[in-house]
Amino acid sequence: MTPSTTRTHRLELDDSTLRDWQATVLISDPELGIVLDRSAFYPGGGGQPPDHGVLLWGGVQTRIVDVRRGDDLYLVPAEGDPLPPVATSVTGAVEDDRRTALMRTHSGLHLLSGVVFRDFGALVTGSNMDPLSGRLDFNLDQVPDGFKEAVETACNREVSADRAIEAYELARHEAFAIPDVIRTATNLLPPDIEIVRIVDIKGLDVQADGGTHVASTRQIGAMRVLKVENKGKGFRRIRIALD
Repeated sequence: MTPSTTRTHRLELDDSTLRDWQATVLISDPELGIVLDRSAFYPGGGGQPPDHGVLLWGGVQTRIVDVRRGDDLYLVPAEGDPLPPVATSVTGAVEDDRRTALMRTHSGLHLLSGVVFRDFGALVTGSNMDPLSGRLDFNLDQVPDGFKEAVETACNREVSADRAIEAYELARHEAFAIPDVIRTATNLLPPDIEIVRIVDIKGLDVQADGGTHVASTRQIGAMRVLKVENKGKGFRRIRIALD
């Protein structure tokens, strides 16, 4: 889904491969953080953690260790690092290894969700991810013999299929016309969101989502199902890792 309008133009939603850019400081507050007019730092959401990176200005480096949502997107500097003054021109840079790993992981979890929904009809009830590992919870009453191996095989088959992954925006009524566009057991889309961001794994999975993703399933890389856990009646947790 697309976030509410802020003063910061969200570059990462336009191009998830962007890693550095030029920007101007709009707010520089030691308590709140730094607001830029343009930013490619993903602020976190949908289970995906926020980006890390740096701002470079006047021969100085400010490390960014978190992003907070408020009335705008506030970049949180590392403790003790200097804050660029308002109106300063800065170069922003996202930590590439972390972002790329999170993009692969997020796309891998969408692929997992699509496979389990297609093959077992289960919806997602919870999620979490770190770089190159994550988990999804499903409302799945029972699992058949060989479930773990079957899911891993099916996921890697979809990775090898090299399906395109595209992100685009639709009006809310158009998005909800897509069958099963909400793949969570509870609809978490706020009622005031009028424009919905869609992530589409072509031929497998279409979901409302605001995160960053790789361009094809092959870029996810090999997936391993580490464990299938029983989290109570009707709930199963699937943990994955990427090579």
